[in-house]
Amino acid sequence: YGAAGPLTSPAVADSADSLRARAANLGQAAADTVRVHGPAIEAAARETGLEPELVLAVILQESGGNARAVSPRGARGLMQLMPATARELGVRDPHDPQDGIRGGARYLARMRERYDGDLSLALAAYNAGPGNVDRAGGNVPPFRETQQYVARITDMLHRLTGAAAAPREDS
Repeated sequence: YGAAGPLTSPAVADSADSLRARAANLGQAAADTVRVHGPAIEAAARETGLEPELVLAVILQESGGNARAVSPRGARGLMQLMPATARELGVRDPHDPQDGIRGGARYLARMRERYDGDLSLALAAYNAGPGNVDRAGGNVPPFRETQQYVARITDMLHRLTGAAAAPREDS
């Protein structure tokens, strides 16, 4: 990964090389994930208007970069899509990296739009479901797992983009 292949334009390869360099700051798993799945991450980010760093951070948090991952609750693939959500998004095989990344990015973009661009709420909805965000009055639900999920991805995103991490309250 890094050289433009027959399905990858030079601009995408340059952008992915940049993502790969930044991902190395998060460790070997992040660097390997970008090396293997970088073109799919970049394509899904372009298609949905999301930042490739955000898509990568969700992949790392959800599956650690393991395309064969299956959660105890049945979520599957790099972006840990539940079977019903995958079907709704038109994802035929969530374990297929391109299909799963594209579907997960579409779902995350949908959640971001639903919550007027609020990334914390979009991430909370991705993790706990939009119904739980709505029941929490449009706030991150009071679930420890969801609060940690949002904090971890936000921290990774800041580390990937070089932005200073915003202070956060401990729960």
